[in-house]
Amino acid sequence: MLTDKHILLIGGDARHLEIIRTLSTLDAKISLAGFEQLDDGFIGASKITLDDVDWSTVDAIILPVSGMSADGWIETVFSNETLSLTLDQLEKTPAHCTIYTGISNDFLDQLHQKAKRPLVRLMERDDVAIFNSIPTAEGALMMAIQHTDFTIHGANVAVLGFGRIGMTIARSFDAIGANVKVGAHDSALLARISEMGLKPFHTKHILTELKDVDICINTIPSRMITARVLAEMPLHAFIIDLASKPGGTDFRYAEKRGMKAMLVPGMPGIVAPKTAGKILATILADQLKSDDEEDAS
Repeated sequence: MLTDKHILLIGGDARHLEIIRTLSTLDAKISLAGFEQLDDGFIGASKITLDDVDWSTVDAIILPVSGMSADGWIETVFSNETLSLTLDQLEKTPAHCTIYTGISNDFLDQLHQKAKRPLVRLMERDDVAIFNSIPTAEGALMMAIQHTDFTIHGANVAVLGFGRIGMTIARSFDAIGANVKVGAHDSALLARISEMGLKPFHTKHILTELKDVDICINTIPSRMITARVLAEMPLHAFIIDLASKPGGTDFRYAEKRGMKAMLVPGMPGIVAPKTAGKILATILADQLKSDDEEDAS
């Protein structure tokens, strides 16, 4: 149980509803900032503004999966208010106050380091990433079906990256009959791709390997699909970029060439927010209880 533990949620999307429900069941004291448009009432949860927070009592801060922008702003679906978390606010919290986020960036990294408060990046956990790869793969399949005029069965599909998400996506498209090739740079991953019955290619050969694709799915958070690569791809090729912003595609050139390319970070929160929320809620609850036990010992 998390009785008397004060948890502050700042911003977020539909996934956070499951987090609130789970923490409420565990008897935590929950403060919600950036949720004034939320109609649901949760036992033990109160809507507040950041100006009203008693920072000295906050044991944990939960940020959206996207964390903060490069300028320090926090995304929220249930508010029109502009939210941010400042160094002054963090320094007023107890030394054990932990910040939970999906991903981080330079701004958030520097903030927690200056405040000397722990930062947990949930999306770096293997269990979270693997569970999240399931709705991500389903979402990629949904988009591929919606935005093409041909069957996925028999289509030439390239997946860039063979991490926890790329592996599930490649397996899912292969299962419904697509001709799947996977790009990676690590020799062990290339061997695993081959072992799974898929066609491997080194990402240094991306220019030639994408010349015949119908669908390209990028999971690598760096510029992979450059203007030069796009110029060699078929005009009908559909690009689904799942990497965190700004993605790995030259979207300006893709639009100029008349190609369909979409940046879709946070796919689980779009296609299956309830499931994605339950995944995060379960992991968060375990983490908070574990932290609470460590504090007590």
